[in-house]
Amino acid sequence: MPKVVITGGSGMLGRWVVRHFLEHGYEVLNVDTKQPEEALCRTLLVNLEDLGETYSALAGADAVVHLAAVPAMNIRTPEVTFRNNVMSTYNILEAAANLGITKAVIASSESSYGIVFAVHPFAPQYVPMDELHPQLPQDSYGLSKVVNEQNAEMIHRRTGMQVVSMRLGNVIPPEWYERFPSFIHRPEARERILWSYIDTRDAAEACRLAVEIDGLGAVALNITADDTSMDIPSRELMQARYAEVTDFRTTLDGYETLMDNRKAKRLLGWQPKYFWREQMLQK
Repeated sequence: MPKVVITGGSGMLGRWVVRHFLEHGYEVLNVDTKQPEEALCRTLLVNLEDLGETYSALAGADAVVHLAAVPAMNIRTPEVTFRNNVMSTYNILEAAANLGITKAVIASSESSYGIVFAVHPFAPQYVPMDELHPQLPQDSYGLSKVVNEQNAEMIHRRTGMQVVSMRLGNVIPPEWYERFPSFIHRPEARERILWSYIDTRDAAEACRLAVEIDGLGAVALNITADDTSMDIPSRELMQARYAEVTDFRTTLDGYETLMDNRKAKRLLGWQPKYFWREQMLQK
């Protein structure tokens, strides 16, 4: 039974990733700074900014899924956000490489493109935004994600470790779908994330596939649902909030995502399964 360490497994996304790996027969160790609300596996409380503690936490693992981070702006000060997110990721990848772990997944973000927390707002250069779109952060959180992706590339060059950086859309657990009616008809809502979302269960599956598939190298992947989180066609959303964008790289004749997820589908054999319209009908 392969062993995977999941950092941040007590968090909103982490608990779903822990559950998913357990359901697929993995031995799982949750590494966090707090105990989870539901004890699904062993939890080890670790300061990942301490390299020695990180080595101890990863010992004996076959793979690591690194989700632990200061999760967004304005929760901690910018310098704490940057230091925590960068140092914890550096320590995870450095320790994993030296321990002989060959597979890692790290949580990157749509925030790395820079639009989300921009002090001086700007529009995407084209849509749907794929992984080649420039990353232009104006904040410490988005910058930390860019640095972490570069760290992943460095580790791969030096050691050959496979590191998949998941540029996650807005992560939505099942209980949050009841919130969607409050914004699905307001184009101004969620424009900074290009109206993206991803169900926690679909994100968890992407993490597992990224561990199980070989030969990916160091790669960044957009992980989003196939549709936007809005009940407004995608072209109408763009016209309402980003009318200056004229470079449309797919047809966009419905509610298609404006963050291109085709690379993840191609490389991982992944397909999102949970969509807000269907989930709301189940409430």
